[in-house]
This record gives sequence, structure tokens and C-alpha cells, in this order.
Amino acid sequence: MFKEFREFAVKGNVVDMAVGIIIGAAFGAIVKSLVDDVVMPPVGLVLGNVDFSNLYLLLKDGAVAGPYASLAEAKKAGAVTLNYGLFANAVVSFLIVAFAVFLLVRGINRLRREQESAPAAEPATKECPYCCSAVPLKATRCPHCTSEL
Repeated sequence: MFKEFREFAVKGNVVDMAVGIIIGAAFGAIVKSLVDDVVMPPVGLVLGNVDFSNLYLLLKDGAVAGPYASLAEAKKAGAVTLNYGLFANAVVSFLIVAFAVFLLVRGINRLRREQESAPAAEPATKECPYCCSAVPLKATRCPHCTSEL
């Protein structure tokens, strides 16, 4: 059983998939940072100094009654909140990742189409009708059986 598992784990597809998952997780962290630290602050500034990570709707007060200055303060008090600002950040992150995956798939499909549409290479040899050996196209006599072609 261990031998079968080792054969499965060492196959190229499994290793490729593992590398893809690891790279995808790292890419997800980079995109999250891009959204939280680079994209959303200027958007919030344009919309009137809004911090999207602190946008929430208070559904029920916590142990300490509100108003709460931030989402972290509301959570600390045990309040029930609807965090639509964090959801907006997640949507923007998803759109960036989806666009990157789209560009990747588009590039791969373009390469596949180019390979499929490339003309097949002309054969460099022909077959001798007498001895069935491969003979260069320009040859007038078979080098194997010396028959005239």
C-alpha cells in the first residue's frame, strides 16, 4: 500500500498539482495584499475617506452597548455584525484572481491554436517500393537495394 501511494504521489500530475496549489495560495496572499493595501485605500479616499475593512452593519449590540468606532471594537464587544466592507474586499480580490486566470487560460488557448494550425512539415524521405527502406526525396536510386526510383 505504501508503494502504491509513493507511485501515486511521485507522478508528474500530482506534483504539478501540488506546485499549482502552493503557487495559487501565494498568489492569493499577494492579491489580498494588493486589494487591502493598494487598491481599496485610494478607492476609499475617492469615496470620501472610507475604510472598507471597517464598513459593517450592526445587527445586535454586544456585552458593551455601541456605537463602536471600528469593526474590531464591535467584535471585541461580542456584537453581531454584517461585514459588507470585508465582502467588498473579497469581491475585488476574486475579480483580480479571475482576470489573471482568464489571461492565463487565454494565453494557453492561443498557443494551442497556433500549434494546431501550424502546417505539417514536409517529409524528407520516401519509401522504396522494392525494399521498403527510407530513401531521401531527391534520390533517383535506392541506396539499399540499388533499384531505380
